[in-house]
Amino acid sequence: MVKVKICGITNLEDALTATGAGADVLGFILYPKSKRFIKAKDVRKITLNLPPFILKVGVFVNEDPRNVLEILSYAYLDFAQLHGEETPEECEYIGANRVIKVFRLKEIAEIERIEPYIGKIRAILLDTYSKDSYGGTGKTFNWEIARAVKERFDITVILSGGLNPENVAKAIREVNPYAVDVSSGVETEPGKKDKEKVFQFVKVAKCST
Repeated sequence: MVKVKICGITNLEDALTATGAGADVLGFILYPKSKRFIKAKDVRKITLNLPPFILKVGVFVNEDPRNVLEILSYAYLDFAQLHGEETPEECEYIGANRVIKVFRLKEIAEIERIEPYIGKIRAILLDTYSKDSYGGTGKTFNWEIARAVKERFDITVILSGGLNPENVAKAIREVNPYAVDVSSGVETEPGKKDKEKVFQFVKVAKCST
């Protein structure tokens, strides 16, 4: 069964809504320029009040790897999701078993960028490219590229980019990812989740495999 990650969590109410709906993973954006930015001390307050067995991911953009490790420990986060231009060496420094590296690809030829990271990361997350934003664009990722990535590399693939309750079932059927990731597709506004959409997204995703 596909795993579901609800990203852009900024408050305990939304976190508990997501876990209550059956989400497996929660994402917290620790990038100050994001509309969904949350401070590490506030992430910690949320993670301390979550039910057991929920995975917690901190989302970073070009952050010093030493700071990433400190925040992971302080905020009780399980994984670091790296959205910037982090090098394979920086990923390895944080820990291959703890890094989800994001690739925002525009065309199939760009999948070769993934090669140097194999063996240095736990999983890859495929997201829609935008010159103006590191994720959260609401624009659908090219699923043909996602299929090509799965064929080319033996690595866990998480699919993101413009997913919502209406298209997630088709995305899962076409790509067969390990997990799907959603943020803007289940929001009323940036940083505030729509309870009905969260429940619908999780239900549809879980019933699609």
